[in-house]
Amino acid sequence: MNDVIELLKSHRSIRKFTEQAVSDELINEIVSCGQAAASSSNIQATTVIRVRDTDKRARLAELAGGQRYVSSAAVFLVFCADLHRPQLACEMQGGDFSVGMTEHFIVATADVALAAQNCVVAAESLGLGICYIGGLRNNPQDVADLLGLPDQVYPVFGLCLGYPDQDPEVKPRLPLSTVLKENSYLNPSDISGIEVYDEHIREYYKSRTGGKKDSCWSEEMKALVGKESRPHMREFLKKRGFSMK
Repeated sequence: MNDVIELLKSHRSIRKFTEQAVSDELINEIVSCGQAAASSSNIQATTVIRVRDTDKRARLAELAGGQRYVSSAAVFLVFCADLHRPQLACEMQGGDFSVGMTEHFIVATADVALAAQNCVVAAESLGLGICYIGGLRNNPQDVADLLGLPDQVYPVFGLCLGYPDQDPEVKPRLPLSTVLKENSYLNPSDISGIEVYDEHIREYYKSRTGGKKDSCWSEEMKALVGKESRPHMREFLKKRGFSMK
């Protein structure tokens, strides 16, 4: 085991932050680490918007479902999948940008996730805490308008950064045997692995909440994937040029 592996396995989402500021130099270094992530065909389809304006921060917290740490964290970043910049480059060379390709959408979204996770690892290595904010996709058009996003750009998620003011336990993950498979997907142990994990996560929630939360992973998945989730995203993406051809 080395320090990097220990750091990766100690990740927790932090939702309470101290008032200690994070320097511009540190944020620049963290985002530079994001730029160093792998990028499909070097498209570099990630744009990061640091939101300093307090009114915009408050509005983003509201749009994300009232998540107050969006406005209280020392730093709030919005990670955007950006095909606008590659479009400009294409047109600078006399090319015609091919609008709405599903592959381009996948590449841009994957690029953002890879860059963001590099940023997270860098931030945590410096003693900062983080919390991803997927709730920005609750109202993506309002977020896009607020941040002046051009066509071919969409907000994938936000990221709170700051010095932690809490020390939560590490949330247990699924058994490795249900995630790592040999030669094919089929694995008869998946159900038993989920059952074992359900008990572990139930005990974790009870411990973390003092017995107030009694839930397991499969129950949460029933509530999450057993219903529609943000059906507005398809039309929103289409309007921004991501028509999925």
